[in-house]
Amino acid sequence: MPSELDHTTLNRRTSVRTLVLATLAACTFGALSISDARAAGASNPKVRLSTSAGDIVLELYPDKAPKTVENFLQYVRDKHYDGTVFHRVINNFMVQGGGYDARYREKPTRAPVVHEGQAALERGGPRNVAGTVAMARTNDPHSATAQFFINVKDNAFLDPTPIPPGDPVPRFEYGGRVYENVPRANLLAAGQLFGYTVFGKVIAGMDVVNKIKATPTGAGGPFPTDVPKTPVTILKATLEN
Repeated sequence: MPSELDHTTLNRRTSVRTLVLATLAACTFGALSISDARAAGASNPKVRLSTSAGDIVLELYPDKAPKTVENFLQYVRDKHYDGTVFHRVINNFMVQGGGYDARYREKPTRAPVVHEGQAALERGGPRNVAGTVAMARTNDPHSATAQFFINVKDNAFLDPTPIPPGDPVPRFEYGGRVYENVPRANLLAAGQLFGYTVFGKVIAGMDVVNKIKATPTGAGGPFPTDVPKTPVTILKATLEN
């Protein structure tokens, strides 16, 4: 969904603003080829997540985030998600999975995919609103691999924050504060400004997502909190079209 944690994840709500504001203040400021699908005039790819709580169907947007969608589909083709769990569940925020098996062992991944958050928005893609699917990552914007999350509410603070032109940037607003004459390099180093890349949405099974978000959580595996006490497993991920 950071550097202070040991696994790929979203920052906590409290740490998102703190991290970026602190940075600003301190500075004073293949087989499933997307191109082939588009060339053939195919509809948007759809992936069914058959989980222990029920089925969830995702529609993906290759025209908005092509590299991210192709990356996700390759993991589907490789059966990477089969047998993984939703290892991080926060009611009124998001549910996250795709990285750990039922014994909370981290699964190997390919190289990270380039971040497409702002580019996806500029192509008319959705923001981090309820029901959308986005890539989890560390504080490095270009660190996303296989883990993804489903927003269960509108999470505007996860959206990319455009950096205005100029160096220094004459005026920059973030988190309700205004900064002036900020060196551009300092803004580019604040990873949270890049937001999280939305690459699809839930088109069926949101009731299943809501069931998952409401499951009791606690410690599990290497994680001290937010792990479902009753594991929610992705039994199989399959391409529908």
